Amino acid sequence: MLRNVDLHGKRFLVTGVSSGIGCQTARALAARGAEVIGTARDRAKAKDLTEKRGGKIDVVELDLADLGSVRHCAAALVADGRRLDAIIANAGVMALPLQRTKDGFEAQLGINHLGHFVLVNRIASLLSDGGRLVTVSSNGHRWADVNIDDPNFEQRPYDPWVSYGGSKTAVSLFAVEFDRRHRARGVRACSLMPGVANTGLAKHLSQGDLAALGTRIAAELGTAGQSFAFKTIPQVAATSVWAAVVANAEDIGGRYCQDCQVAPVDDAPGIRFGVMSHALDADRAKRLWAKSEELVQERFGETV
Repeated sequence: MLRNVDLHGKRFLVTGVSSGIGCQTARALAARGAEVIGTARDRAKAKDLTEKRGGKIDVVELDLADLGSVRHCAAALVADGRRLDAIIANAGVMALPLQRTKDGFEAQLGINHLGHFVLVNRIASLLSDGGRLVTVSSNGHRWADVNIDDPNFEQRPYDPWVSYGGSKTAVSLFAVEFDRRHRARGVRACSLMPGVANTGLAKHLSQGDLAALGTRIAAELGTAGQSFAFKTIPQVAATSVWAAVVANAEDIGGRYCQDCQVAPVDDAPGIRFGVMSHALDADRAKRLWAKSEELVQERFGETV
């Protein structure tokens, strides 16, 4: 995909580079000459990333479950002042038992959405005109919309898959509203489904849970006449790289991508290729933005 692309002079921020998709995304960009800033909760664990495959990769500490850490990281990046050509909000968790972040948010919403919401908005001024925001969502958004009235499961029973689906819907809606707010200066945002691979994302699931998950996904895809197959790590990183570098900005702005293309809207139930309309709803994106500001107690003004 990047075989003939020269990224010297370009600068990218990728969250969650200590393993999996984020690690491969950072390496792919750096291998073509880009300067990459990678974030990791455990900076020491990510140290190996800076010593392999060449390229310039700097790893900075960021704990998305702690808004103090998020704000500290953002402040350091803003103080540094160097521009970014794209932000790839990749880090995330899946199917956690009920947990709360340091700030009291349900952990999947807090890490997958709210931590990135604060980070990206605080460093948005660093995005060059014509830059991009890529948020890594999931086909899991098809299992649940985000509950804007009770995002932290304070009034309803907790279900890890409902939480995961809601958080990934939130990730997509964030991109929709960010795109609306920043496109006047050519900054475009999209969300995407990377695909399924053995990345460590499912580390909280037992082998039985994983088997049941695979069976469920295969069955739901089967009803759509589609098949299920695991991807390699480079394959699941491909859509992030494509969206950040290769894709036409006008085509992907405010959209949801999958398999290196803009995915169609498909509201049939269950996992299948495509995006459900609730993950692209502009009015819900605005409502979620306002609710997110309320939760993090910080406002990010209009730029259009």
